[in-house]
Amino acid sequence: MKKIIYILAAVLCLSGCSVQQRIKRADKKFAIGEYYTAADLYKSCYSRLNSKTEKELKGYVAYKQGECYRLINNPRAVNCYQNALRNKYHLQDSTIFLHAGIALQYQGKYKDAAKSYDLYLQSHPDDYVAQAGKYACLKIDEWRKETSRYKVSEAKEFNQKRTSNFAPMFIGSQTDALMFTSNRQEKQKSGKKTMKRPSNVTGQQLFQLYQTRKNAAGEWEEIELAEGLYDAPESQQENDTTGGKAAGTAEMGVCCFTEDGRTMYFTYSKPINGKDLGAKIYKSERASGEWSEPQEVKLFADSSITVGHPALNATGDTLYFVSDAPGGEGGKDIWCAELDGSEWVNPQPLGKGINTAADEMYPYVHADGTLYFASNGHPGYGGLDIYKAERDTTNKDSVVWVLYNMGAPFNGAGDDFGITFAGNTQDGFFSSNRGDKKGFDKIYRFVLPEMEFLVEGMVTDEQGNPLSDAVLRLVGSDGTNSKLNARRDGSYKIKLKKDVKYVMLATARGHLNAKEQWTTLNLKDSKTYTINFALSPISRPVKMENIFYEFGRWEITQASETELLHLVKLLQDNPNITIELSAHTDLVGNEEFNLELSQKRAQSCCDFLVKHGIEPERLTPVGYGKTKPVVANKAINKQYPFIPVEQVLDEAFILSLPADQQEICNQINRRTEFKVLKTTYNLY
Repeated sequence: MKKIIYILAAVLCLSGCSVQQRIKRADKKFAIGEYYTAADLYKSCYSRLNSKTEKELKGYVAYKQGECYRLINNPRAVNCYQNALRNKYHLQDSTIFLHAGIALQYQGKYKDAAKSYDLYLQSHPDDYVAQAGKYACLKIDEWRKETSRYKVSEAKEFNQKRTSNFAPMFIGSQTDALMFTSNRQEKQKSGKKTMKRPSNVTGQQLFQLYQTRKNAAGEWEEIELAEGLYDAPESQQENDTTGGKAAGTAEMGVCCFTEDGRTMYFTYSKPINGKDLGAKIYKSERASGEWSEPQEVKLFADSSITVGHPALNATGDTLYFVSDAPGGEGGKDIWCAELDGSEWVNPQPLGKGINTAADEMYPYVHADGTLYFASNGHPGYGGLDIYKAERDTTNKDSVVWVLYNMGAPFNGAGDDFGITFAGNTQDGFFSSNRGDKKGFDKIYRFVLPEMEFLVEGMVTDEQGNPLSDAVLRLVGSDGTNSKLNARRDGSYKIKLKKDVKYVMLATARGHLNAKEQWTTLNLKDSKTYTINFALSPISRPVKMENIFYEFGRWEITQASETELLHLVKLLQDNPNITIELSAHTDLVGNEEFNLELSQKRAQSCCDFLVKHGIEPERLTPVGYGKTKPVVANKAINKQYPFIPVEQVLDEAFILSLPADQQEICNQINRRTEFKVLKTTYNLY
């Protein structure tokens, strides 16, 4: 029995030593950035640790496993952080709340992320990344409602299933050649695909640079490895430890080019004797259609410092890049260096305006000088978001950056990064893993449609009949002064300019003028204005709709003011007319009462017009009582078929109708009208 106990004790001791050794090995892999390999080691240790006697260590292992997954964008990070919290790891390090918040926000779980950020801010109230994360989670619903003119669609011609494709870049200032990073598998001459060594960092196949060109039809041709940088797939070696083009274990990606497209800078990462020495920036020249043997770009005296993601400004004398070098804000920061002859000198971080304690990567400089980059440290939708950075030129003492989150449709939960523009346009490509459950990156195209401003509508008479002889005159604050004839159906359409104030006058023979004004100032998207003109005739009375009075009363109701204000505008648009404003009653009541009531109603309308600036001498109020019943036209007949066209709605006709139809006729007769008396007021 004792012998069995001794054997069990020895096995447990060896097992414990094995777990401890695995954890140390995992820690070493994590320290050199081999997160995928480290995650597997931590995972194998977690289940072998006792939740009661090794709770603290188990929490540590779960946290480190979560860190590995977070850094390679694996959604299992959240579950690992939860395991760490169950084992009270937050008592060792409250940073778990910050990183759990980042992982939750990456998955679009904004409410849970905000709670996690809150817990971290309790002990670190001044932490910018946590503040930015919480702010974004609280603002996300508002941001989602905001729209952008950019249109985004997947660039399917560049993507391949179950692979990542990202960081597209035009080869020089021309837009007919493109290079991007991909881990697709190459086919050999035999038709079989070549398997590359999976990365210890991500667990994915190694990345390489691919290029494509447009043909005469403007279509992107077959995608192939960058010419000259690689030999044929069959010659790739399984464990290459030297330089050269057959770098089977090397990764290349995230490139940029000089304006002439003849010089390329790119990220290069290659293990030497099985050790990952970090990424470097290399340079290659193009000659005879192929790229020359790459040469390392020296940016720091310390060769152990990792650098990558190069980007050039338009003049080619400033190189932006990403590094974790000392002097930054933490994580990966964006730096820049100046060209001195053939050397890049004076590397400097861009400072707190750009860099945070999290990661800032994938810089790009537009032809107009604007800096774009990706970050998971500034307020965003989750994961990497694309930002636009402009220098504040009002501050002459120091460099101050003004940041703009590019918003939707560029950014969302997950990673959005690696933007590039076609020359000096606002069209181009970017990368994203949106909607991909396994986190594969795809290339998307975006376009910014030209803003278009239009005004369109109809010109009709007051009964809705089109006026085919109508003329429209458009005057703009930019000096526009144009005339347009309405179409046969009375319609019109005119193209407008941005940031202009417009006035339009509609005229037609035998009708009063109508005028409208509007502006295209400060518009952020295309817009079509619909402006219809209903021109009143000069030769016949015009019924005013929606003029209401209390029963047996003459005071203007509030509901009538809108229609009377329209009449004010019409008189202002036609300053040389005088009008008779008349009121009419139905047949109910005696004639004397109706005459007096209608006169008071007409006077009330005129008083309103005078109060709003119309000269009294242009107005003649008349009350007709029930002496001028309506003569039905086609519009009345269409609405009420029981009333014939040209029928006079007099007492004899109305009393011959059923009660409900009598009320309709009485309602039609109760009206307020105006008619033009003169068109020469103040002309002589």
